[in-house]
Amino acid sequence: MINYLKSENYRILHKKSLYLTTAVCFLLITGAAFSLYFFSSVDADFRYGTSSFFYSNVIGMGTQIIIISYLYNAILTAKDISLTKQAVSFGISRSVIFWSKLLVTLSYFLLVCAAGLLLMIGLGQSLFAEDQGVVSIFIIASFNMLPIVLSGFILIHALKMLKIADIYNIIIVVFVYVFSDDVLRYIFRQVNGLNELYMFAPGAQLTNNLMHFMNQSVQLDYRYWVTGAVISVIALWIGAGRFTKQDMD
Repeated sequence: MINYLKSENYRILHKKSLYLTTAVCFLLITGAAFSLYFFSSVDADFRYGTSSFFYSNVIGMGTQIIIISYLYNAILTAKDISLTKQAVSFGISRSVIFWSKLLVTLSYFLLVCAAGLLLMIGLGQSLFAEDQGVVSIFIIASFNMLPIVLSGFILIHALKMLKIADIYNIIIVVFVYVFSDDVLRYIFRQVNGLNELYMFAPGAQLTNNLMHFMNQSVQLDYRYWVTGAVISVIALWIGAGRFTKQDMD
């Protein structure tokens, strides 16, 4: 597995899409910061030129970040079925292929997320008036969001490895992370003991995390990790299991 990990790491480092996607993300973050700074400089009544509002844009974009993670995962899972078939023919197990691609792409995605977080904090503290305690609150809210984003990345990886069409991948991700709370609320609205189950849905949790951040009342919450773990385990169980039996043609 170590040798295959090294080969996948070599491949991803030589993919232009890795650097292009990262550069675009960082440019968008920087552009958003300087746009807020510019408007706050020319308009004294502009209310959004604060680090709190700048940070809230990320906390409120959990689903969009998951969609962006699709691009990072696709670097090693898209349009390379011939390479996967070659690896299998050379005796590399499908399990090794599945987990190696996941570990490599996830590692780089987390590295980019960490760099993006530091970039945001640096821009927020440099360009805007200091909001007392906002950085610590931003870090807590980001930590709450982390397991939901990770579960999205893992779900996308499983779908990509199973060669599910892109349009269906997007539909599944949007349903799980945007509409699942509404569905659970409707189904269990009159069932005692289950009528609050929708609060564990990713969409509801991401919304609550944003609201608590805006109210400066956000706290670390284990429920985000429970939800992320459940989605991740189910995705890995189905994805890894089916990939070992999947036809490579």
